[in-house]
This record gives sequence, C-alpha cells and structure tokens, in this order.
Amino acid sequence: MRGYFGIGVEGISKAYNLGAVLRTAHAFGASFAFTVNAHHKALEVKRTDTSRSQSHLPYYEWDNVDDLVLPKGCQMVGVELTDNAVDLPSFRHPLNAVYMLGPEQGSLSKDMQARCDHIVKIPTKFCINVSLAAALTLYDRTLCFGGYPERPVRPGGPELDETKNWQKPSYRR
Repeated sequence: MRGYFGIGVEGISKAYNLGAVLRTAHAFGASFAFTVNAHHKALEVKRTDTSRSQSHLPYYEWDNVDDLVLPKGCQMVGVELTDNAVDLPSFRHPLNAVYMLGPEQGSLSKDMQARCDHIVKIPTKFCINVSLAAALTLYDRTLCFGGYPERPVRPGGPELDETKNWQKPSYRR
C-alpha cells in the first residue's frame, strides 16, 4: 500500500484509552502517533499499551495545537460529531493523512478543528469511546486502501478464484 497515516488524540486523560489508541495504531500499521495537550496521567501509557507500540512506531507529545507539526503534504482528518462532518462510510481517505480524535469527555477544540482539512463522523447516535473511534476510523481506511475485492451481493464471503491470489465476489442473486 502506498501513502502513510498517523493518528493523534487531543486532550486525552486516561492512560487506558491512550494505550488502546496506540495499540490500535500499531495493529493497523500507522506510521506515527501523537498526543496534543494530554493529561499527565494519560502519559503513563506504558502500563496499558500491551503491544509496546512506542518501540515500533514514532510517538510525539505536543503541549498545544500551535506546537503540532505534521509532514509536508499530510492532510488532517478530524473525527468529530459535528453538523458539517462527512459520514465516515462516504469519505474518501487522503493518501497521506493524520486522524485527529478528541478527548474522552469532550470534543476537538475549535483551534484543532480549524487546522483540519476534513471533518468526518462515525454515524452513531451519540459519542463512542475514543479508542473505539480510532479503531473504526483506521478500519475504514484499511477497507478503502487495502486492496480487498468488492463485497459480494449475497451474504457470505467471496468465492475463491483459483487463477489469482485473492477471492472475487459472487454477483449471483
């Protein structure tokens, strides 16, 4: 897969949530992860990140939005429940992106939202846990860029195509 992505959380306060976000970023192959204005207790993440993500991908800590530095050409995608946000299943992910999530009991700051090139929302009735939001967002990116065949029309998985290394979908009804 070409391109890269990173993930960040603004104002996170719980080490367990930050550990889960980092573990998820590592599992999905993120190029880097970071926090902005994280509560000091959240930074005790070494006790909760069981995959030891910080040994496998760069991790940055910034004190505020103005300090945040992203790679040139990287688009910031905010994940937030706002009226103007695009539903995640309808969003085309940038090739080079960073996904920015808000704190556990709050939203992305207005300053952070202003830095975002795109704002997406997970189509739920109310806010979900920040680590779950990270997982769903990165899973959606994987579906968009992962090179998987189209889903079949009928329930179940694709039929095996003996001539290729992947499976093709069944279009029979």
